[in-house]
Amino acid sequence: MSNENPSWMTEDHVMYADTVQKFVGAEITPNIERWRKEGVADRNLWRKAGEAGILGASLPEEYGGSGLPISFDAITTYEHARSGDSAWGFGIQSFVAHYVASYGTEEQKQRWLPGIASGEIVTSLAMTEPGTGSDLQSVKTTAIKDGNQYRINGSKTFITNGQTSDLICLVAKTDPNESAKGVSLIMVETEDLEGFRRGRNLEKLGLKGQDTSELFFDDVMVPQTNLLGTDEGQGFYQLMRQLPWERLNIALTAIGAMDFMITHTLDYVKERKAFGKRIFDFQNTRFKLAEAKTSYEVTRAFVNECVVKLDAGTLDAATASMAKWWASQQQNEIADECLQLFGGYGFMMEYPIANSFADARVQKIYGGSNEIMKELVARSLDG
Repeated sequence: MSNENPSWMTEDHVMYADTVQKFVGAEITPNIERWRKEGVADRNLWRKAGEAGILGASLPEEYGGSGLPISFDAITTYEHARSGDSAWGFGIQSFVAHYVASYGTEEQKQRWLPGIASGEIVTSLAMTEPGTGSDLQSVKTTAIKDGNQYRINGSKTFITNGQTSDLICLVAKTDPNESAKGVSLIMVETEDLEGFRRGRNLEKLGLKGQDTSELFFDDVMVPQTNLLGTDEGQGFYQLMRQLPWERLNIALTAIGAMDFMITHTLDYVKERKAFGKRIFDFQNTRFKLAEAKTSYEVTRAFVNECVVKLDAGTLDAATASMAKWWASQQQNEIADECLQLFGGYGFMMEYPIANSFADARVQKIYGGSNEIMKELVARSLDG
C-alpha cells in the first residue's frame, strides 16, 4: 500500500522485510482459511519461522538470535498483519523473549532463549484474569514459596497461544498483601506439569485462527529458579517497562491491517460494477478511499516515529499509548468504511474484509483498553 519504506529502514531492514514477505507468502497466506476453521496455526509454522531467522531476529547472538534491533520485530509484525492473517501469535513470542532477555538471569537466558528463537518453544504471556482486566496490580493468582518451589494457584483468561505454549510468563502475586510491590513474573514450563490445565479454545468474535484460552493452576509447583530475575516484587515494574513495545506492536498490527484492507477494497471496487460503471468511479467511493488512505499514511508516519524511539530506547508509556489507541481506532474506522464499499458481500465471512472487520474490534481492548490509554496520556499532561 505504501509507496516507500520509512526513513529508519536500512539496507538490512529492507532485506529482512523481503525475507519476511517471502515467508508470509509461502507459509501463512495459503493457510489462513484453514487456520480460521481449525482455531489454531500449525505448530511447525513456529519452527519454520525459527529456521528463517524471524523469531530470534532481535535476540542476542549468544542465545541463538541475530543480535539486531527490535525494529526488525516491528517489520515482522507489520508484514504479518499486511497478509490478513491473525492466527499466528508472533507478537507474544517477541514480548516474552524480551522479558527473558531483559530481566532473566544468565542461566534463564541460556535455558529458554535459544528455544524461543528456534521455534521449539512457543510462549504465552498470562496477565489477564476473569475479574481484573487491565488492572494488573490486582491479580488474584498467587505464587507462594513452598520449600524451594512456588505453589501456584489461580486462573487466567484470553491468553494468546494458550493451547500451544510450552513456556508461560505468568503474572502472579508472590505477596498477596501488597499491590504493585507484590507482583512477580514466574516462568512456567507446561510439559507434564501436574495441576496445570488448559481450558477450552475460546470462541471469539474475531481472531478465529488464534488459539486464545483459559489457563488454570491448581497447586502447580515450579522451582523458585523460575522467578524471572532474582528478586520478588519486580513483576509490575518489569511489565511497565516492556509495555511500550507491546502497545506499539498493536499499533503496527493496525497499520498492517489498514494496508491490507485498503488494498483489498481497491481491488474490489475497481472490478465490481453497479449502474453500468465501476464502483470506484462513484465520487463517494473515491472520497471514502481517499480518507482511508490519508488516515493510514498519517497514522503510519506517527507509528514509524515511535519505532525510531523504540530502537533508541526512548519510547515512553504515554507516546506508546497514543500510538496504540489512535492506530486501533483508525483501523476500526477503516474496517467499517471498507466493508461498506463491499455492500452485501462485505457481510459474508468468505470475503476477507469481513474477517478484517471482526479482527479489528479487539485491538481497542487488549494491551490495555483505549480508555486506559487515554487516561495514561492524560496523566502525562498533568505534569
